[in-house]
Amino acid sequence: MAILDSSKAINGTYGQVWLDDEEVMETKSFQAKIDIKKDSVARVGTLATGHKIISWEGKGTLKASHVTSRFITKAADNLKQGKATVCTIISKLEDPDAYGAERIALKNVIFDDITLADWEAQKAGEISAGFTFEDFELLDVIDPNNV
Repeated sequence: MAILDSSKAINGTYGQVWLDDEEVMETKSFQAKIDIKKDSVARVGTLATGHKIISWEGKGTLKASHVTSRFITKAADNLKQGKATVCTIISKLEDPDAYGAERIALKNVIFDDITLADWEAQKAGEISAGFTFEDFELLDVIDPNNV
């Protein structure tokens, strides 16, 4: 039985995020997921219900230290005019001890909300920005066979 080399587990400390080609250095955490929507399919000859993929929805969250007004200024003018601000986000995770780097581009990103003010005394400010996306592209994948 093979045993995992634990030093190869990738560490999020080395993560990076770009929002429309501008690095978001204040990023604290980043997550992008695909929710797969399925329809049930009745089948003869079995009691088990089958499933057919009918669509998917991309969702995510970017958490950042509140250092700039980047997220307010990015969308405020468009929002006041009734327009969506559509972005591209690239996530990169490259731990120097891992098998390689993983880069993923999220396309047609639209943020769910804009935090105008959210603060508390004796606490460092943080922004949490949920978003949806319509497409993605794997730019680099981690493959231990290509090391």
